[in-house]
Amino acid sequence: MNETRFDPSIADGRWQRAWDEAGTFTADSDSPKPKSYILEMFPYPSGRIHMGHVRNYTMGDVLARYQKMRGFEVLHPMGWDAFGMPAENAAMEKGVHPGGWTRANIAQMKAQLQRIGFALDWTREFATCDPEYYGHEQALFVDLYEAGLVYRKESTVNWDPVDMTVLANEQVIDGKGWRSGAEVEKRKLNQWFLKITDFADDLLAGLGSLEDWPEKVRLMQENWIGKSQGLEFSFDLSDGGKLAVYSTRPDTIFGASFCAIAADHPIAQGLAGDAQVAAFIDQCKKGATTAAALETAEKLGYRTPITAKHPFTGADLPVFIANFVLMEYGTGAVMGVPGHDQRDFEFATKYELPILRVVAADPARADEPFKGEAEAGDGVIVNSDFLNGMTVEDAKAEVIARAENGGWGEGRTVWRLRDWGVSRQRYWGTPIPFIHCETCGVVPVPKEQLPVTLPEDVSFDIPGNPLERHPTWKHVDCPKCGAAARRETDTLDTFVDSSWYFLRFASQPADRPFDPEEVAKWMPVQHYIGGIEHAILHLLYARFWTRALAHIGKITVTEPFAALFTQGMVTHETYSRLDAARGVPVFFGPEDVNRTSDGATLLADGDAVDVGRVIKMSKSKKNVVDPDAIIARHGADAVRWFMLSDSPPERDLPWSDAGIEGCARFVQRLWRLFNAYDAGAAGEDKSLDRKTHQTIAAVAADIEALGFNKAVARIYELTGAVEKAAPSASRSAAIRALVHLAAPMMPHLAEEAWAQIGEGLIADAAWPEVDPALLVDDEVTIAIQHMGKLRDTVTAPKGASKDALEALALASANLQRSVDGAAIRKVIVVPDRLVNIVT
Repeated sequence: MNETRFDPSIADGRWQRAWDEAGTFTADSDSPKPKSYILEMFPYPSGRIHMGHVRNYTMGDVLARYQKMRGFEVLHPMGWDAFGMPAENAAMEKGVHPGGWTRANIAQMKAQLQRIGFALDWTREFATCDPEYYGHEQALFVDLYEAGLVYRKESTVNWDPVDMTVLANEQVIDGKGWRSGAEVEKRKLNQWFLKITDFADDLLAGLGSLEDWPEKVRLMQENWIGKSQGLEFSFDLSDGGKLAVYSTRPDTIFGASFCAIAADHPIAQGLAGDAQVAAFIDQCKKGATTAAALETAEKLGYRTPITAKHPFTGADLPVFIANFVLMEYGTGAVMGVPGHDQRDFEFATKYELPILRVVAADPARADEPFKGEAEAGDGVIVNSDFLNGMTVEDAKAEVIARAENGGWGEGRTVWRLRDWGVSRQRYWGTPIPFIHCETCGVVPVPKEQLPVTLPEDVSFDIPGNPLERHPTWKHVDCPKCGAAARRETDTLDTFVDSSWYFLRFASQPADRPFDPEEVAKWMPVQHYIGGIEHAILHLLYARFWTRALAHIGKITVTEPFAALFTQGMVTHETYSRLDAARGVPVFFGPEDVNRTSDGATLLADGDAVDVGRVIKMSKSKKNVVDPDAIIARHGADAVRWFMLSDSPPERDLPWSDAGIEGCARFVQRLWRLFNAYDAGAAGEDKSLDRKTHQTIAAVAADIEALGFNKAVARIYELTGAVEKAAPSASRSAAIRALVHLAAPMMPHLAEEAWAQIGEGLIADAAWPEVDPALLVDDEVTIAIQHMGKLRDTVTAPKGASKDALEALALASANLQRSVDGAAIRKVIVVPDRLVNIVT
């Protein structure tokens, strides 16, 4: 190795081609080696990868390369979560076909990923928009339907009357459609559902086995599933009817000051002949459709002429129609306890209803007023007649017992989790494989007719679902009776596509979604890496889908991901100026700005721009760094090294130009060290041997614990030790070990060095063996003190006797200068630690 500088512009491409030609990272299911399945959440093909992608995939790549060096057969695949609204938006805005837009983006992003040198098995690549993929998904959907896990029912949705489509709650902004700006309506539509609630108990119980998942993620899923014990009972109404409600806090029943019903509750509908009631119901239809979305919405109500009689006090409670109550949740009616529920507190404050304290931290505080918000905490029951002084749990049990004995209620377990509505009125998604026949009803498409493919000749000139207005696609014959019928025009929620893709990566037969025996070889995924934003829905749906397939006998695994890691984001400061005319900031990218320690100026005009805080890289804030530009300048390995350095991987990583430049310098520093390798060097350096073996063991442990920044620090430390060491066989062995340690993190640099000092590809090489004897220090550093003050340090054999340590200390020239001839009165020896001379 005579080159003075490592040239990534040449080396990166050379070794990427070598790995590809050798099939280095192609997984072999028939290999006798132990299996290791490493997977990062696959990307949406938006057109460009960003630094968040680079960090995420670099972490998985280090694991994959390391596991391969440890003797595992590694499956590390890549594909594309390719269906979804962005493609349809592009079709509407740019006049392109969603498929063409998506395929072009995939090609561009794949090329970007390949430039970073990820150890991916591209032979298993697929996109969820491939008919070969979604055809198998349709077959699985039919299987679940036949097993009773798929059904259709009328459901309330957000409806955009201009775009003529259903909107997710996230697409409703201030009550308006995010694209059209139209007032969103609540509308009832027939929707397809998956019976995830059948698995609620199992999904909850299964969280206990996921010890290698972040506790935060498990808690988020537990809360989303939301198992609770409570009381279902009925209020007697002033009009002679009854109002069924369910409460998870029956202990607070004496704090009830109102009842509220959903706008589409039968009682509300019965009052809709009143124009004011009808107007309020129409107003409610323009709100959100889930409890989560309603938490932050303004609480609105209409007081009906009906009252509800309190089962214990006999008090008449007003009954409101309220916008925060949903018919799909529970009974469609609630008992309002404003003192101990924030939603009810806001409502009672708005409508000047009593707010009663029935739970207090201390009975002496029973009459303490509330301080602007509800108090949902634990305590003892107060102001509640026969419940006074009880704990919350005891009071719950007592109220349930009295309700059941009195025949007006019963204890019930309920779940926050609702069945998964998978219907989307979209074109760019998996067609739901069913046919509607007036004679036979809803009929699944026969398996031999799958996939039901999307028609190519569609137009997005008119709002709404192009499948609904296609002249021929939806018109078919009924598979049962042969009569004219129509296809289902809804497509599946894209979360369905990502709920089983990991199974298809593991096994890809042409005639089935997967081979269960092949799946069993790889599953569960040993390491699953992705953002915390997927902590609930994607992960919960994937866990459900896996269980559902096991339930119908398709696979044997029930938990798809053995270990989960949620990485932090890559962040960058923002640069902006205020547009005085519009009163909004205009943002600039890092490439547009000259940043110094004194501030930042715009390159275009030299004038100052405001430097904002460090936040997640975002296209809207333009604080993004183009990976291609950085790779072109510094090479893939410098970028990879930066992604692993400094910040623990679960924390955010602030991008800095100084940081990436420092990483690029370290690449060259290692290259110079690798050039100093001398296979014929003689001589032994026991201290360096020990340091080398300790570092090999520690880096392995760090990688296995995903402590990449710690592994980086250890490599820096060993590099410094090798640079200081005199030429010897031990130094050459340490350099050789450093090449191996760098290989998972800086693979191009490692291959370039290994081509000169080893055989074959280092990607195929074994991780260095460790000598256990060298992991234990046999020398220690002894502090030499005079009157408790440090004067010198010496190296001594571990376990040396007190006499030997005393002799070493007294021989120290530094100590002798400090003592300066004074009589030594006492010598204190702490074995393996220090010697203190007292004069």
